Amino acid sequence: MTPAQPSRPWLLLLMGFAAMYVPLYWAASQNLWQSDELGHGPIILGVVIWLFWRARHRIAAASTRPATAVGWSLFAAGLLLYGFGRAFSVSSIGFASQMMVAASGLLLLGGVGALKAAWFPVLYMCFMVPLPASVVDAMTGPLKNWVSVIVVDVLYAVGYPIARAGVMISIGPYQLLVADACSGLNSMFSLAAVGALFIHFTNRTKRLHTAIMVASILPIAFAANIVRVLTLVLLTYHGGDEAGQGFLHGAAGAVLMAAALGMLMALGAVLAASLGKPRLSPDHAEGESA
Repeated sequence: MTPAQPSRPWLLLLMGFAAMYVPLYWAASQNLWQSDELGHGPIILGVVIWLFWRARHRIAAASTRPATAVGWSLFAAGLLLYGFGRAFSVSSIGFASQMMVAASGLLLLGGVGALKAAWFPVLYMCFMVPLPASVVDAMTGPLKNWVSVIVVDVLYAVGYPIARAGVMISIGPYQLLVADACSGLNSMFSLAAVGALFIHFTNRTKRLHTAIMVASILPIAFAANIVRVLTLVLLTYHGGDEAGQGFLHGAAGAVLMAAALGMLMALGAVLAASLGKPRLSPDHAEGESA
């Protein structure tokens, strides 16, 4: 499809996609997206819509002969996942199906060229998929333990009266529990979403640069969470429970994200200086000229 050709098939695709997934989004807005762990869902949805909107001209220009065989096969698989997820209320499967359905629609209307032009927004939908509870439980425990060990070791090394029993930290007269929210799992997911955008729109001439940036996202999120817990422990020790609890419910999340983004941008600057200058990605260049 070229920009001059009728857009009715694409509008029909959009309407069909909305008919399938708007009810899913509405259900998520009533429960899943109300939680702290999955509150980023509406933001990711907004970013996905924006990414597709920015890529609309490239999708039209890159469209080739429809890949009907692959497209219908992928759609059938996506529809099967969607039906299973909706029938058994398995949100992770229902949300995962939208990547397959979106990809199949692009293949059926614009062929491989359209899918290549929209690969990033299609893959970015994965950040809307809630992690299964079994995965969250399996990852949260070890993360909390590692965070508490590192925080206690660091503060003990600089002279603070601190000890721990499992994930319970004792410092002076205070005791703090490293809760599930302090494991860093949520921040890893959020920073991965932000980091993916950052890397995509500051594309580099060196593939090594991109590989290092991608590999650094989760370690940086973990390190930033340690900074967050260290800050809370020190605030509690020096200012009392009220200071620590007030900070926890106020600026702790902002400190974590600022620290993580600061680390990511600093790493990007160091790599840019040593490996090569940045260049705009095709998506970003299009956005600047539009």
